[in-house]
Amino acid sequence: MQDKNSANKKNKYDFKSIKNVIGFSSFSAALMAIFLGLIFGFLVMLVAKPGNALAGFQNVVFGGFRRIGDVFYFATPILMTGLAVGFAFKMGLFNIGASGQYTMGMFFALYVGFMWDLPSNIHWAVAVLAGMVGGMLWGFIPGIFKALLNVNEVITSIMFNYIGMYLVDMIIQGSSVMYVSNKTRTNYLPADVQIPSLGIPGSNVNLGIVLAIIIAIILYIVLQKTTFGYELKATGFNKHASEYAGMKGKRNIIITMAIAGGLAGLGGAFAILAPSAIAGSSMTYEPINIIAPNGFNGIAVALLGNSHPIGTILSAVFISHIQRGGTLASLVGYKPEIIDVVVAIIIYFSAFAMIMNVAVANFFKKRLKKKNDDDTIVGREQTQSDLNQASNNNSREAE
Repeated sequence: MQDKNSANKKNKYDFKSIKNVIGFSSFSAALMAIFLGLIFGFLVMLVAKPGNALAGFQNVVFGGFRRIGDVFYFATPILMTGLAVGFAFKMGLFNIGASGQYTMGMFFALYVGFMWDLPSNIHWAVAVLAGMVGGMLWGFIPGIFKALLNVNEVITSIMFNYIGMYLVDMIIQGSSVMYVSNKTRTNYLPADVQIPSLGIPGSNVNLGIVLAIIIAIILYIVLQKTTFGYELKATGFNKHASEYAGMKGKRNIIITMAIAGGLAGLGGAFAILAPSAIAGSSMTYEPINIIAPNGFNGIAVALLGNSHPIGTILSAVFISHIQRGGTLASLVGYKPEIIDVVVAIIIYFSAFAMIMNVAVANFFKKRLKKKNDDDTIVGREQTQSDLNQASNNNSREAE
């Protein structure tokens, strides 16, 4: 009986270990939200075009596997903006300015690519670093307003989305080197500025996705294994308690927003410095006074990934996957915007899924506790029975 109780304790410990190590609650909540979102998307397709609903849904779910290179290419910028939003959120800050930081990072990368004459083996790397600096600058300014003037970072970061977008569009349109007026977009970047390709035919995927994943892992290590990461999270949980403990809250706010901006800026650099699938060309930017959607997609990625760096990697790849599948749904008569509906529903359900997941977890926890209590009672009764039996045997032997 003692062995049985030990086994129960061991199983219980293993369950808790799994739950704590891989973020069982958050992961299962995300899966539930994805499932509900996809079901809702299928219902929308069923209402719009009943005859093509199944074919369209299959394209959404499985179409990305036919364009795996593009899945990873388009996942790269939203992974970086997702990290930018999630990292700031760990500090208790809502970085809604990822779009502006993304755009500014893209502009800095373009400027270095067109205007700086550097050795070919380092030109693209310097352009990437310039993109990070541009994003850091655009995240640093709202951080200053928040730390020193206590201006809400949501307001300033949204304003800087528009300021950054209009400023970049104005500068690019005024540059004869960067802008081609008859094409209303930027010129092709020189080959030495383009990030090395991963060699997947017909795809823009490049070394940027590898660098983005490495950055996410480094970010996880910083948040979980360093004193700096602990201070950031502690400040996010309780600003006043952390300051009482000697942590510099204002400095941490500025650093956090600058790092978040740098991450989003890297996303812009990775996107614009990518080689095109067409030989001799590259990605281009069209200054049409529209805020970069990748910044807002990053918010969705961060929410679905629970602001966890590893979860953000998975959610970025997933959202990119269904977006690529959504473009294929147009082959059977559906608008690609239906994927925006699916993604929005997934994010909407993620909050409810977390609540439902907690309720389900509590239900099973109570059942497990009741079972353990019943096993304990049975064990005690069995032990008492064994003692009584032993006592009777001893009495008979004595007689």
